[in-house]
Amino acid sequence: MRRIALDYTPAIEQRGGIGRYARELTAALAQADSTSNYRLFVAGASLPRLPQPPGDNFEWRPTAVSAKWLARLWHRARVPLPVETFTGPVDLFHATDFVLPPTLARARSLLTVHDLSFLRAPEAASPPLKAYLDAVVPRSVAAADHILADSDATKADLVDLYDTPEERITVLYSGVHRRFQRVEDEHELERIRAKHGLAGIDYILSVGTVQPRKNYSRVIEALARLRGAGYELHYAIAGGHGWLEDEMVRTIHRHGMGDFVHLLGFVEDRDLPALYTGARMLAMASLYEGFGLPILEAMACGAPVIAGNLSSLPEVAGHAALLVDPFDADAIVEAILLLHSDSARRLKLIEAGYEQIRAFSWERAAIQLKSIYDQMLER
Repeated sequence: MRRIALDYTPAIEQRGGIGRYARELTAALAQADSTSNYRLFVAGASLPRLPQPPGDNFEWRPTAVSAKWLARLWHRARVPLPVETFTGPVDLFHATDFVLPPTLARARSLLTVHDLSFLRAPEAASPPLKAYLDAVVPRSVAAADHILADSDATKADLVDLYDTPEERITVLYSGVHRRFQRVEDEHELERIRAKHGLAGIDYILSVGTVQPRKNYSRVIEALARLRGAGYELHYAIAGGHGWLEDEMVRTIHRHGMGDFVHLLGFVEDRDLPALYTGARMLAMASLYEGFGLPILEAMACGAPVIAGNLSSLPEVAGHAALLVDPFDADAIVEAILLLHSDSARRLKLIEAGYEQIRAFSWERAAIQLKSIYDQMLER
């Protein structure tokens, strides 16, 4: 039986997109492959705090050494302590979060690179994190036997910025969990809206950690202009605190939007379908994204979408969203006004969104990932 280890640390420690990627992909993989022996490596964990593994052929391989200390050992001190010290001997190690630990020579290595935002939008990254990624990610990319990119846009960035041969990169699209569908129960919609302080208002929704590349400030500016023209719209941001938030806070105060911008913080997955369903639209006018999962989640819940026209967002949205220049506040104003006021255009985009999400599923991603494992282990 072949032995495959996955870094499951982000699934346990991260509540945002990368954590969801690791959780959903691993759960789907458990349905796609019942014969391989999987070891789920979790840094900074012990067995009592971990849930049941997703399948009978999955087992936990936690270590009480924290991810921060392992990063110091592996990537700063460059201590050649193989990850197999914790996982036991494996045939393949899949690093799911940008960086590859040392492995024994006989093990194949697969690295997931979600985006290169710290290079494409460096002003939006926290300086310590950027310095760490600048040092570690190119080393990991060079060392890995094969690389997974979240999108064609990220693959192109890997080729362009790191001169990575195209044949060493495979695009693996994320999926949309079945929990994301339109909520028809009005009582549930009202309950979730009230829970998050959105009862009785029309709101535009954004989902994602609060950080500059999400471009929330320009959406706030656009919304302030629309409110000044008499449009009673609010803005709800579902995302945990990130970094460099001061500029967004200043924008809220400068435009007098304190009562109309609702910072919801991190929102549990179980609440998101109702928030998407109740929104007038999703705004994802990011300056850079490696994939853009909220676009698909919103479409699955019947919300029309405005998306930026940069990086991976046009690739994910297809023809089922209004694409805007994220640097152009006028364009964002026009798109919001169109989707708010033109019911025919809204319905057209909603229907197109239902069609678009059919191309993305975690089941399909897991089958593709198993095929990649097969190919790597046959060599």
